[in-house]
Amino acid sequence: MWDATRFRELVSGRRVGAAATLFRTALRWAEVPYGCAVGVRNWAYDRGWKPTLRVAAPVVSIGNLTTGGTGKTPLAAWIVRWAQRAGLRVVLVSRGYGSRSGAANDEALELAAQLPELIHLQQVDRVAAAERAIAEFGAQLVLLDDGFQHRRLRRDLDIVLLDALEPFGFDHLLPRGLLRESVAGLRRAHLVGLSRANLVSPAQREAVRRRVQALAPQAAWFELSHEVVALRRSNGQERPWRELVGQPVAAFAGIGNPDGFRRALLECGYRLVAWREFPDHHPYSSSDLAVLASWVEQVTPRPVAVVCTHKDLVKIPADNLGDLPLEALRVEARFLAGEHELTNRLRHLDVV
Repeated sequence: MWDATRFRELVSGRRVGAAATLFRTALRWAEVPYGCAVGVRNWAYDRGWKPTLRVAAPVVSIGNLTTGGTGKTPLAAWIVRWAQRAGLRVVLVSRGYGSRSGAANDEALELAAQLPELIHLQQVDRVAAAERAIAEFGAQLVLLDDGFQHRRLRRDLDIVLLDALEPFGFDHLLPRGLLRESVAGLRRAHLVGLSRANLVSPAQREAVRRRVQALAPQAAWFELSHEVVALRRSNGQERPWRELVGQPVAAFAGIGNPDGFRRALLECGYRLVAWREFPDHHPYSSSDLAVLASWVEQVTPRPVAVVCTHKDLVKIPADNLGDLPLEALRVEARFLAGEHELTNRLRHLDVV
């Protein structure tokens, strides 16, 4: 089965051999029609042939250039808290990708666990959702999640996040790489942020910043780390994350970039003795949990806990896997650089 890590090994070129080369060639051909379709769509919006619609409140979009997780949820939570401290009524709008039968998806559940008072509207028609946020809930600020490629709703602030581990999607569009659109699309951004910046060297961060500056000289720059603040159980109980430092743990993840989570575990100083991956937005069934419980029973050396992401945990109504505690790393966004750039842009929005 092709999990996220194996796919990244293929498109990055790390997987070698005749079969891998042939597969990359086939993906390169498939990249061409995708690139043409995306390019024509953006060209039509750039020239005003496809209209953008403005709503009666400022719209702030958080998005990315690549598929998979770039850490938008911690930044969304940070902006929501900033707006609430400023006395603004903020409503989050998203498409609800990965939701089933109209239920809240994993990102909505994760935010609800952190910010239970936040109103989050999930709707395919995000213009209609933004209008509803204003009319029904009195939104003074609409926060559009995963909105960079959704150009129909006009935004007042476009924020793009790049994952420091894979900032430019291996410089290929889907399916040959991870890019949703050409890196030239960054010229639309007002701010560009580097997430998980603490996981790469200062020299690597500076190299990304310089490339972004060449592509989007108008965009302000900021850098984020995802700081682990606690270990959380599904019942809401938390304990210090340092209690597992040096201890053997098993871990799994069903997110867009599982390697970022795996590296975070190692950065915490945990002994990762077993690891499994699931597809992004994976809906954990009772049979999945039974398989996981059986899996951890066979791990040697015996782990003291099973750790997953908070995005996974909100879909698992269990505090244990077998006789081991099941816990999630709860992380929050922390600025390493550029916090003033973001807060200054937010303060100057024309809030009514």
